[in-house]
Order: sequence, then structure tokens, then C-alpha cells
Amino acid sequence: MPQAGAEYVYLRDTYGAALGFMSAFVSLVAGFSAPIAAATKAFVRYLSHFFPFLAEEPMLGSWVSVNDLIAIGVLWLLIAIHVRGVRTGMGFNDLMTLFKVAGIVSILLGAVALGRGDVSNLTRVSTSYYELGQADTLAAFGTSLIFVMFCYSGWNAAAYVASEMKDPQRDLPRALLLGTMIVLLLYLGLNAVYFYGADVDALAGQVEVGLVASRTLFGSWGVTLVTIVICTSLLASVSAMTIAGPRVYYALGRDFPLFPFLAKARGTGSPATALFLQGVITSLIIVSGRIDQIQQYVGFTLVLFASLAVSCVIVLRVRKPDLERPFRAWGYPMTPLLFLCVSVWIMYWAFQGRPMESMLSLLTVLVGGMIFYFAANRRGSGSEQ
Repeated sequence: MPQAGAEYVYLRDTYGAALGFMSAFVSLVAGFSAPIAAATKAFVRYLSHFFPFLAEEPMLGSWVSVNDLIAIGVLWLLIAIHVRGVRTGMGFNDLMTLFKVAGIVSILLGAVALGRGDVSNLTRVSTSYYELGQADTLAAFGTSLIFVMFCYSGWNAAAYVASEMKDPQRDLPRALLLGTMIVLLLYLGLNAVYFYGADVDALAGQVEVGLVASRTLFGSWGVTLVTIVICTSLLASVSAMTIAGPRVYYALGRDFPLFPFLAKARGTGSPATALFLQGVITSLIIVSGRIDQIQQYVGFTLVLFASLAVSCVIVLRVRKPDLERPFRAWGYPMTPLLFLCVSVWIMYWAFQGRPMESMLSLLTVLVGGMIFYFAANRRGSGSEQ
């Protein structure tokens, strides 16, 4: 299915317009806007190394913090860059990604060559682990996996621009596999460096884990360099999600007459309306909660719809056995079934550990269904007239 929209297209063609619409709505709120909000808030937290007053999260009046206002400012600055045109936005994103990858590799090499860490940290178990019962341990483990899934949430980003590829049957699988492997190696390597620099108790509950670990590994000069790399990495992530998100809303606006404005683009190819809509929703999420709350909310929702998207592989094999399949799933049907089983297990225990954020995720899906019902009824009434 070499079309823009990724999960939206898969779910629409497999289960119908209703689930496809809910997927697009969830992408707008939880798939892109909320991760962008979490990343911009984390970016400001890391800026506290250069501007210590931000560590106190000063309030402007009694309703919004200065940190959140700065995060919103960063968000709209990036939107302004991307709204100028596709070429400008892609060029900026490529440059940021290059600095991001080069910076992470430099941290890994620096930790090996110059780091003053402790290898025993990698095998140390927190004393609080032994104080948990079996149910609490499973709930904590399921919740932690949600955060891990959040880190990999961009693995399928190439699918959102499939319609813009010259040979998607060849290039899309390569992009997904190569991109996932690179992220996997960088993620595991960076986490190994963090634990090499600080033990699990020192990192627990910390947003700026990179700063905590780098103080031990490199001293004050290293903290500054690591902070610059992490800030660049966060901006690159926000930029990439700003590019990918509007592709889903574009596909939605093209399919639903009630939202034609989402399918409009400027002469430079930039989907300005979709970018502005995403920016408004992201701004609201920035001021709505803490970083960990937003990440948990995002993670649960993404696991849910990733599971539904993977289930399409099985359903389409049954419904459309003659459909052309240039790329076949390795280990079918065991690999998609294993993914589905693990995802259900994660969601169950994550719900036990963070019920409020998980309920908000399900509520978002419900709201998407209600909007679809309203849109479908309005379209039906219009056609009758």
C-alpha cells in the first residue's frame, strides 16, 4: 500500500473507515502532538544546565510555567521552519539528524575511551526491587516497557511518506529495517553508557538521565557537551515528527469531505493547515501534564494501534490472499502473533501501573469514534438533501 498515512491506510483498508479515522485522530493527538510536547518539555529541562533558574520551573502568574512557554516557543519556531516548504524542512531535518547521530556516536566512543564509570552498575539491582510483590513487579515492568516502546515510536516513520518514494516496494522495507537497526544500536549503546556512569537508584525518576551519568563519566566539561548533543537530539526528533504527522492528516482530509482543509498544501508543498492544527494541540498538551505522564499516555496508545496495524497482516492474508505482496513478513504467522501477545501483555500491566494515563488513552480513541460518527451522519444527511 504505497500511500501516505501508514497505519491510517492499513486500518482503513482492513477494518473500514471508522477505525481508520480513529487511527488518524489518535495520531493527531497521541501519535505526534503528545510526543512532540514531551520532547519539547524535555528540551527545556536540559536547558536548565545553561539557565539554572529553569530547574525551579518558575511560574508566570498561577496557571502556566515559564518552562512550558519556552517549550511552546520552540515548537512554533520549528513549525515556522517547516511551513516555509518541504525542501527547507527536509534540509533542516537532515542537518539536525546528522548532528544527532554524530553526537550520540561521540558520546559512546568518549565513554569507552575517557569515561570514569563503574562497570558493576550494569549488573546492580536496586534494593527496592526486592520489596515489590509479584503483581507490583509485573505492573512496574509493563509500565517501563511502555517507555521503551515510546523510544522506538518512530520506527515506522518511513511508512508515512510511502507515496513520495520512487520505488516504495523496494525502499520502504529497507528504510524500516535499516532505520530500526540503527535506532536499536544507538539506544542500547546510550543506555549502557548511562548505567556505566550512574547506578539504577541514581537514575530512577530522573528526566535528565544524560546529565546525571555524564557528571560522573566526564566531569563538568563533559556535561556541557552531552547536554548539547541531547538537546540537538530532542530537536531532531521534534522536527521529524513535525514532518511525518501532517501526512496522516492529509490522507484523512482527502478521504473525509468534512475535513477538506487538512488536505490543502501551500505552493511549496507544505501542509500549512495541518501543521498549525498539530501545533495548537501540541501547545495544549505541553501545559497539561508532566513529561512522564505524557509519555505514558502516548506509549499506551501507540502500543494499542501498533497492535491493530500488525493484525492487518493476518487479516489481509485471509481476506485478500491474492493481493500482491512484494515484501513478505518473516516468520509469518508466528512473528505477528508474538508481537500481538507481547503488546496485550504490556497494555494489561501498564494499565495496572498507570490507570489514569491508560484511561486517557482509551478516552482519546472513544472521542475519535464519536467524531467519526458525527462526521458520517452529517455526510449522510448532506447526501440525502
